[in-house]
Amino acid sequence: MKARTYGRHLRESFKSIARNGWMTFASVSAVTVTLLLVGVFIVLMLNMNKVATDIEKDVEVRVLLEIGTEQSQTDQIEKKIQNISGVESVEYSSKEEELQNLVKDLGDDFRLFEQDNPLYDVFIVKADNPRETGKIAGQISKFEGVNEALYGEAKIEKLFNVLEMSRNVGLVLIIGLLFTAMFLISNTIKITIVARRREIEIMKLVGATNWFVRWPFILEGLWLGILGSIIPIALVTSGYYYAYGFIKPKLQNNFIQILDFTPFIYQVNGLILLMGCLIGAWGSFMSVRKFLKV
Repeated sequence: MKARTYGRHLRESFKSIARNGWMTFASVSAVTVTLLLVGVFIVLMLNMNKVATDIEKDVEVRVLLEIGTEQSQTDQIEKKIQNISGVESVEYSSKEEELQNLVKDLGDDFRLFEQDNPLYDVFIVKADNPRETGKIAGQISKFEGVNEALYGEAKIEKLFNVLEMSRNVGLVLIIGLLFTAMFLISNTIKITIVARRREIEIMKLVGATNWFVRWPFILEGLWLGILGSIIPIALVTSGYYYAYGFIKPKLQNNFIQILDFTPFIYQVNGLILLMGCLIGAWGSFMSVRKFLKV
């Protein structure tokens, strides 16, 4: 395409936006509302996914060593655990440390056990893939010198199922919302093009090619998508900024965290802008297609 022709399409797209004021307003409003819903939902779902991942990563196996286990045997057990495929980390916690943690979590009443500590020495084991936790626990429980390998089997399996279901439901809802956005925006843009079908017919009758007719409308859809992205980007950014400032301090020293404000918000804003551009251009392309058959 020649630069002069492209310039002409560009000018026509801007003129069309200015000329069709109310139609432009309706299209931009539809894009704005839809992208705002999509943007908010994406922020919520991605943070829910982050929380789910943090919960999965916190799953661990607590390996209770038999009382009276020698240090040499403890070292051997540690090496055997480290050699298991899929083990990410192994951390040793003596029964004295376990008692101090108990006192810290449940109160000073448990200091009564300092003279006669009934707790076990423990290895805390984490898996590369949290879903392999049960398999790893089963292998460790067979080692000599291991009293028990605990990981809350029933609760963990239920937790994994709930997290997997939440991810799948979230993905389906996002896809459904995107298709709804495409449908609404496409139909809104189609109304503006229907109002100008006479213009398209005249251009076709004087010999204009399909793409010569299409380009101004595609560019117009692109501008509508960009204009419709501005308010959602501003609202999502400001909303997440205040939500992040309110929630983040409350999660301090907690293993569950939300996504950092940056670069996350820039990624979401880029996605909103990209969706606005693609949906606007796609809606114009699909809507003008039926009027090219003259």
